[in-house]
Amino acid sequence: MPLYGKGMLITLTQVSARDERDFNEWYNREHIDERVNLPGFHRARRYVAVRATPKYLATYECDSVADLATPDYLKLLANQTPWSQAVMARFTHFQRLTLRILVDQTHGVGGAIACVRFVPDPRRRKALVEWLTTTALPKVIQRPGMLGASAGENDLEVAHAPLHDKSMDHPRAEEAEWAVLLEGADVPAVSAAARLMFTTTKLRPFGVETAPTVGTYRLLFGNQR
Repeated sequence: MPLYGKGMLITLTQVSARDERDFNEWYNREHIDERVNLPGFHRARRYVAVRATPKYLATYECDSVADLATPDYLKLLANQTPWSQAVMARFTHFQRLTLRILVDQTHGVGGAIACVRFVPDPRRRKALVEWLTTTALPKVIQRPGMLGASAGENDLEVAHAPLHDKSMDHPRAEEAEWAVLLEGADVPAVSAAARLMFTTTKLRPFGVETAPTVGTYRLLFGNQR
């Protein structure tokens, strides 16, 4: 089964150790359900790092990336619940990517993901999509323990919408970062797949000048409608 739409929000967060219990309770009991029930949203999953910084990653699947910049969504960001306000005030790291999904070769839900992030040359966008679609993702998916993969590009106009609405989402992104999610049954499988395919050498033809950021995570909780 593919993703639940062509848009995805990825958030990367961290809090201090003393705040983690409340942070996790808030995420599992309020935040995921609140977001999943928004118009256009369908499924959300959250992960904890095995080898990554920051410690927590969450994905939110929606019909399109435009759902991440609607007036109702921006209004919600600017008017959080009291619990949300209290938890978010204690974030020590917060980053969001508003992805336009360009390649979707997912299959069900795995227990682990590798998140690979990099900034390509925009002029090589078509070639990158072709490589991901026909070569990179099919090859890693065939590896033992792998279940699927997807890739998307951060839509800068959508990413900046909350800034115009004076929400807490910052800093302003200046380059269109890409994210590839490799999904598998366990962490060793996704880690090996990321190391195999997403090297600086293999990404260089697409204008990637610095080594990609690779993080591995295990599933904590998810919900859908």
